[in-house]
Amino acid sequence: MENLISIIIFLPLIAALILAVFLRGEDEAAQRNAKWLALIATSATLFISLFLLAGFDASNTEFQFVEDREWLMGLKYKMGVDGISILFVMLTTFLMPITIAACWDVKVRVKEYMIAFLVLETLMLGVFTALDLVLFYLFFEAGLIPMFLIIGIWGGKDRIYAAFKFFLYTFLGSLLMLVAMIAMYVDAGTTDIPTLMTHKFGTETFSLLGIQIVGGMQTLLFLAFFASFAVKMPMWPVHTWLPDAHVQAPTAGSVVLAAILLKMGGYGFLRFSLPMFPVGSDVMAPLVLWMSAIAIVYASLVAMAQEDMKKLIAYSSVAHMGYVTMGIFAANQQGLDGAIFQMISHGFVSGALFLIVGVVYDRMHTRDIDAYGGLMVRMPVYALIFMLFTMANVGLPGTSGFVGEFLTLMAIFQVNTWVALVATAGVIFSACYGLWLYRRVMLGQLIKESLKTITDMTGREKAIFAPLIFMTLLLGVYPSLVTDIIGPSVETLLGQYETALADFEPATQVAQTGGH
Repeated sequence: MENLISIIIFLPLIAALILAVFLRGEDEAAQRNAKWLALIATSATLFISLFLLAGFDASNTEFQFVEDREWLMGLKYKMGVDGISILFVMLTTFLMPITIAACWDVKVRVKEYMIAFLVLETLMLGVFTALDLVLFYLFFEAGLIPMFLIIGIWGGKDRIYAAFKFFLYTFLGSLLMLVAMIAMYVDAGTTDIPTLMTHKFGTETFSLLGIQIVGGMQTLLFLAFFASFAVKMPMWPVHTWLPDAHVQAPTAGSVVLAAILLKMGGYGFLRFSLPMFPVGSDVMAPLVLWMSAIAIVYASLVAMAQEDMKKLIAYSSVAHMGYVTMGIFAANQQGLDGAIFQMISHGFVSGALFLIVGVVYDRMHTRDIDAYGGLMVRMPVYALIFMLFTMANVGLPGTSGFVGEFLTLMAIFQVNTWVALVATAGVIFSACYGLWLYRRVMLGQLIKESLKTITDMTGREKAIFAPLIFMTLLLGVYPSLVTDIIGPSVETLLGQYETALADFEPATQVAQTGGH
């Protein structure tokens, strides 16, 4: 089908425009219509994206379904997918109908709420399919606006502080990336991403402010992009915006933030850092690997100290993203496969965990762990689903959470055994905070009077979790669903990466002495 990617990207935006222009009033019927239109639009986007997946040839490592046309002042509107990006497109279209269904109890400014999510879906899909630097940057930055509004308008009592912190952190990180993009255009004479992936940026070592820059221009460009993607992931120590954003965001906002928006950082490393700046990536890899290992252990320990359920899961996300960056910069097949698998799995598992918190928050209006206890007595179905996703988050074999962690740890062990040792401790810590949370909320005596009338999950809530349960278990027992699609593209990426390093002996030697 022609223009399939554009249809998938802009269908939610068209629905948002219909909502904005034609839907009037704040009565119950108008609210219901807004929710149904958003649900139908996101479901239709998912349905159409299945044609994209069905027509995708995994053995072809080139970009497919490419749309290339003139756009604005010589800029190109160029979109396409490869084996890496198509799974992020599918993750986004899969999760958005679930997110909209989770908003069904929203009563305040419902039309605007649905518009924000529909616009956000268009912008997220644009990030994963853009094949032009300018287009990528526009989608990447514009995605901040609807998320800023979702947190700032529909969030908790400290929502304004959290929204501005989220916006400023991620926006300031991206300014350096914009400067780097201009430098890339000046050097290469194009903003075309596939062309830039084969362009050789300068690698001559030079001195800047008395510091020897090994890898030259590539290292500086790498650091500029790293500033943006590290904040977006977020990596330690630029992660502090995430717990605040999660705690204050409404449930649906937390789901999108954890399940999709965080993946833009990892996707950026795969699309830009490794293929475009291979020497810079190699030079900086030891630092990134240790930052990842510290993130895993530090975030896990901080998670154990939390009294707010959402904050605990937010720190868990920081730890799990540590495995992703570790896998990417291990720069081998298992590492990249594991990192991509971990991002896809984390999308399902972390999204489900935030929805799980939302279920009890809707009933009790508190996320304080001490406010609960013994819920298994009143909520057996909820207890079962909570246990499944806790186990997936811990990385139990048979769930999708195990595959990504196992692959990344195998990959890093081949590169740096000390980093692998530190990161493996994070597996134990994740079991500690995950099971500790479950025990305090679900087990024990039901002694609190306020909990004695709490009801189990409704049919709608069970329906929301059903696809997430299915995908978590399916990918746990059949991981080749993902690895078969990403494998050839990852192999090609690594081939280009290793060829570039072979042409630059000094960088390889420096990296090896640095422990990589």
